[in-house]
Amino acid sequence: MVTPGLDWVGLAGPTASGKTALALALAERLPLEVVSVDSALVYRGMDIGTAKPSAAERAAVPHHLIDLIEPTEAYSAARFVQDATRLIAEIRARGRLPLLVGGTMLYFKALIDGLDEIPATEPAVRAALEAEAAERGWPALHAELAQVDPVTAARLHATDAQRIQRALEVWRQTGRPLSAFHTGPRSAGLSHRLISLEPQERAWLHARIDQRFTQMLDAGLLDEVRGLRARGDLQPGLASMRCVGYRQAWEALDAGLQGSALRDDVANRGAAATRQLAKRQLTWLRGMARASLPIDRLNTPALCDAALQAISP
Repeated sequence: MVTPGLDWVGLAGPTASGKTALALALAERLPLEVVSVDSALVYRGMDIGTAKPSAAERAAVPHHLIDLIEPTEAYSAARFVQDATRLIAEIRARGRLPLLVGGTMLYFKALIDGLDEIPATEPAVRAALEAEAAERGWPALHAELAQVDPVTAARLHATDAQRIQRALEVWRQTGRPLSAFHTGPRSAGLSHRLISLEPQERAWLHARIDQRFTQMLDAGLLDEVRGLRARGDLQPGLASMRCVGYRQAWEALDAGLQGSALRDDVANRGAAATRQLAKRQLTWLRGMARASLPIDRLNTPALCDAALQAISP
């Protein structure tokens, strides 16, 4: 039985760790609705490369915060907190449990710890950073970030242009590191329990990542990206097109690769980028209070039992 008074339960973990399968298994045991905690699932028309839950899965269990915006639009941690807080209240009012599922750890942290108001970007600051990146490269700007905001820099890959740029924008505009804004009051005083799926063997997770990326390619990831390129209103600098998989496919298509060379390039670089993403997700998790479940030696039914035990009193 779920702990009385628990406002929401979180199910976090690195990409390809089996969060969706476990969420569906839990839905067979608990009256719940899923709230996505994934910065890529908000985009419409980006289904294969984001491993978006299928229509059948979404029909079986109500899902929220999926297909919210066009790939031309932006979504933020602050908006997530606003949307998730509203949904938690609505789901609880229906007598059901909000299960927040995903791997965007900043969103979890923002909901749990709160966010101070972060200033909007000044166009001149953004333009200056983009010009510097074109001249010096993002790794050099990442090194600069490490000097002024080591906490944020430690969580970012040296080529994570979107997040490096945002962190430096905040620093240059306010003189405060972005990490200093992540210390606000707990969001609305909501009680929660966070469960994390964590591999004990890195090789196990890497094999899962490689397998899933191959499945995405088989399912038509390259055609999906070709369709997005053909729209005419997207470009590789957008946050949506920087998502893992989409970025590598866009770059390979820009390079004129074709046939097996195209597929091999995207498979190799996409899987490598996904492994880096998983490493960053696990780094985030280690700094969060959670009930950790090892996942490379448990099948879904056993994992479901373990999760229910972690949720219950």
